[in-house]
Amino acid sequence: MKFHYLLFLVFITVFFASCKQEEKVHHYIKFNKTEELYQFLKWSPENRFPLISAHRGGPMPGFPENCIETFNNATTYNPVIIEFDIAYSKDSVMVIMHDDKLDRTSTGKGEIGNYTYEELKAFNLKDDEGKETNFKIPTLDSVLSWSKGKVLLTIDLKKGISYAKVIEKVKRYKVESNSIIITYTADQAKEVHQLAPDLMISASVQKKAELKRLNSMGIPNDRIVAFVGVRAPDKELYQYLHNRRITTILGTMGNIDKSAIANPAKLVYYHLINNGADILSGDNLPQASEQLDKFRYNKKLSSVYVN
Repeated sequence: MKFHYLLFLVFITVFFASCKQEEKVHHYIKFNKTEELYQFLKWSPENRFPLISAHRGGPMPGFPENCIETFNNATTYNPVIIEFDIAYSKDSVMVIMHDDKLDRTSTGKGEIGNYTYEELKAFNLKDDEGKETNFKIPTLDSVLSWSKGKVLLTIDLKKGISYAKVIEKVKRYKVESNSIIITYTADQAKEVHQLAPDLMISASVQKKAELKRLNSMGIPNDRIVAFVGVRAPDKELYQYLHNRRITTILGTMGNIDKSAIANPAKLVYYHLINNGADILSGDNLPQASEQLDKFRYNKKLSSVYVN
């Protein structure tokens, strides 16, 4: 009798644990047309809705970087922007991978460009602790198809990847309304804008002169999301950009994330947003989510585009 009672308790525990897992709420961002994305990213005190950009999709134990399952898991923490990286397979299929080599993040070995996509499908992805999962290397096609109505994307191209080919895919899957193309130089930003004047661009603006140069190359402020670096800039730069209705991204990956983890009581992410950052791009999704939730609640911030 005692044995059956213990079995019953085990069953009840497992049942409720599985139910709890299934009940995870997903926080989605949805734009029905590109004009809604423009409006969302056009900065104003009334329109402001700070976000997290999950660097490489928000990896954590059991969830590898640059993986659709990880992207989907990130949406259970907060409405998110998903930052991911594109590389080429041997047969020029665009796949999602940060490193040139497979070793760190998958069960494969050597250069990713030495394998066709069919060969890459044989490998499993590993999480940041090196533990193998059942998840596979996704294609750009699969990520774009999955993303619509769920997340914003910031699309990072590894060396040698064609902006034109990526933009062609963005248009094919009709995800212009939830895509931002990452650029690192003014010339890259100009190329993207000439290829697709309707697309939003993440451009480096760590000083006023860099915005002026982008403008001089024909890129208007309403197509720019300003990446201000990986150290919090002076408030003056935030004010300069906000006066031009430009949303800002601060990279927290690295030292800022480490400081936040070491000093949770300091509410590092809360204060970064309060000081002028609009999007925090980093690797500490759970902690940043908690603090952005608190900030938006305290400031009574909401958006019709976020569920």
